[in-house]
Formats: sequence, structure tokens, C-alpha cells
Amino acid sequence: MSQLEQIIKQRKSVRSYDPQFQIDKREILELLSIAANAPSSSNLQPWRFIVIQNKELQKEIRTLGFNQAQIEESSAIVAVIGDSEAYKNVEKIYSLNVEKGYMDQSIADRTIKQTLNAYPTMPKEGLKEIAAYDAGAIAMQFMLLAKDRGYDTITMGGFDKDAFAKRFDLPDNLFPITLIAIGKALAPAFNTSRLPIESLTTYFD
Repeated sequence: MSQLEQIIKQRKSVRSYDPQFQIDKREILELLSIAANAPSSSNLQPWRFIVIQNKELQKEIRTLGFNQAQIEESSAIVAVIGDSEAYKNVEKIYSLNVEKGYMDQSIADRTIKQTLNAYPTMPKEGLKEIAAYDAGAIAMQFMLLAKDRGYDTITMGGFDKDAFAKRFDLPDNLFPITLIAIGKALAPAFNTSRLPIESLTTYFD
């Protein structure tokens, strides 16, 4: 079994954390930076983050998260935020691709034009769905990277998203998707079963 397979199987949703254990801010940012290699629609990277490592603020956010203890007791909370206007960064992103030699200018220009023709005309709900889908990819990569370094995580979609957005004065284009607690487990997570993949898959050969 490869190391990646072991990490995937070992990562569980931990709900009990050592409140005294702290992860250095620089390491959290490093984990996010590596996780940001996740794929996204048109490479627009529609994810934003709010990292909360202040215990008083974690206690406050716990009230918005239906009193889930891990929000307050973990080393940090990483809020994954979606940006429904991520397409506005397309020129910056693709100009950097050209600068780094990843593609030539004609491909970048064509992609920029296609993006600016398509995305602004989409319904906002469609743009939010794209951002939420892409956020799932980076959230999973972040949690696997955390496990690889010996940390534990849990992702939480159950919190008052409207109140959270208001608390942090999020503009209309930014919306909270999930909270990820990261820290050191105080008690092991429950093991969990999985349905047989054959019962979930239609296969044509």
C-alpha cells in the first residue's frame, strides 16, 4: 500500500481536540499553499480562506456552529470561502501563466476572452455551484496534507452561514462553504464503514 493510500485510509473526522496544542501560522499557510494546487474550473481558483486561531473568536464562532466543541478546541479553524466573481482574476492568472512559460500568449488571450464571454453571463447560483465544487477539491487536499504531517481534521458544513458572512463583513460575491478544524486529536475518531463501490457504480466495458 502506498503512503498516499495509507493517509487516505487513516484520515478520519476527529471531533475531540487538545485545546493546548497549537500549529504555527506559517505551517497552516504552507498547507493551504500546497493544497492550492487543486484543480478548479478554468483555473480560476475561486477559493478564499479565513483562518481563525484566536481562542476568543473560536468560542464566538462555536455559537454559529451549533455548539460543536471542535470549533473552539482545535488549534485553528480554516473557513473555506467561495468567490462567485473569481473570473475577474482571469487576466492576472493567465498573464502569470505566460510569464512563467506555462503557455504562449495566444492560448492565454483565447482563454481570457472565452472566460470573460461566458462567466459574467452565468446565473449567480451557477457561479456559486462552481465555486463550491472547486472548494471541495482544495478542502480535501488540505485535510490529506494535514494528516500527512500528523494533524487531524474535520470538515463542517453545519453552521449559520449567513451569520458567519455578516460577522466577517463578507461582500456579496464571497460566501462561506465549510469550516475545517485542524489540530491534534484528544480522542480517536470513530471508524466508519463504506458502501460497496459496486453498489454505487454503473460500469460499461
